[in-house]
Amino acid sequence: MKLIFAGTPSFAVQILDALLGSGHRVIAVLTQPDRPAGRGLGESASDVKKRALEHGIAVLQPVSLRDAASQSQVAALEPDVMVVAAYGLILPERVLGIPRLGCINVHASLLPRWRGAAPIQRALLAGDARTGISIMQMDAGLDTGPVLLQETCAIGEDDTAGSLHDSLARLGAELCVRALDGLQAGTLVASPQSQPEASYAPKIRKEEARIDWRESAVSVRRRVRAFDPTPGATAVLRGSELKLWSCALVPGEGEPGEVLKVASAGLRVACGDGAVLVTELQRPGGRRLRAGDFLRGFPVSEGERFSVGTAG
Repeated sequence: MKLIFAGTPSFAVQILDALLGSGHRVIAVLTQPDRPAGRGLGESASDVKKRALEHGIAVLQPVSLRDAASQSQVAALEPDVMVVAAYGLILPERVLGIPRLGCINVHASLLPRWRGAAPIQRALLAGDARTGISIMQMDAGLDTGPVLLQETCAIGEDDTAGSLHDSLARLGAELCVRALDGLQAGTLVASPQSQPEASYAPKIRKEEARIDWRESAVSVRRRVRAFDPTPGATAVLRGSELKLWSCALVPGEGEPGEVLKVASAGLRVACGDGAVLVTELQRPGGRRLRAGDFLRGFPVSEGERFSVGTAG
């Protein structure tokens, strides 16, 4: 089949790679416009654009798909299917109706749970035991269309947003090709989503990454995992905003944010319920370091207290 692929970040690249290795033909790629990036703030192409250009695929970068010119450009390609994965732009009904077999979305959750922009982080924050990939026939709503295929992925105790992202990207790539083969063969059955079971995964706000030590140790650890690798969970000590990259649940009692013990293995910090052992940190302008290395450049004493802060 003739495919248009719409995607932008690294999650979408693995899916594009799978399509390029399938029996289907990617005739064009839609991705977001180049953005300023880096210290020089030069224009930077998306990961998907870079991969498309490597394979000589035409790239379209409309600011919006709501204008007639952009819609005509897509329609002129006469695609059989449009595959969408973390594209970042809304597809209006006019565009949804262009492909002969419609538009399908590769979504990183078990719909109807975690519709929206940040399903991976929201699943970790909520303490979900599992997530997965849903291949959805797109409609005009926010991730509300019927599900064509779905597969579950367990969330490990040590999974971060980064590791879960990679697992789901691999699963999404495999499932997407299966869905396209099923669409072509006419063997897929679309299952409507249960609206009462829906939950939403809004875009992550930077202030959500601030640790509130009044939360339980379990919640603090979930927050650290959910915001690794971006934007990184933060906590303020002696006026410095530190990033916390790894921690473990340990016994301990004290005032929330109080440093109970300092050792090369980590900082034991009291939470609202229990304590965590912070094992990997980063100071402003520095690198991610294991606790022992971090403490050599940023000494911490028992009894010091992180600012309580407010998460979310």
